[in-house]
Amino acid sequence: MKKKGFFYRVFDLYYDGFRHMTLGKTLWLVIAIKLFVIFVVLKVFFFPNYLKQHTEKGGEADFVMEQFEAISNNQ
Repeated sequence: MKKKGFFYRVFDLYYDGFRHMTLGKTLWLVIAIKLFVIFVVLKVFFFPNYLKQHTEKGGEADFVMEQFEAISNNQ
């Protein structure tokens, strides 16, 4: 019997499990679609690029520093 490495055995375990899966493939597809919607679609529509709208290119660090200073001066 040939002894194989740990990582190969772990990979083989998951590969074999996914190959024989029936309902699980559909569930993984649903999970992948949900993650795509959460991270791509929602980001585009609900989280605009605030720095790009309020600064010029190359001035992002200065803008962030000014915002932190304004917050620390108000406290």
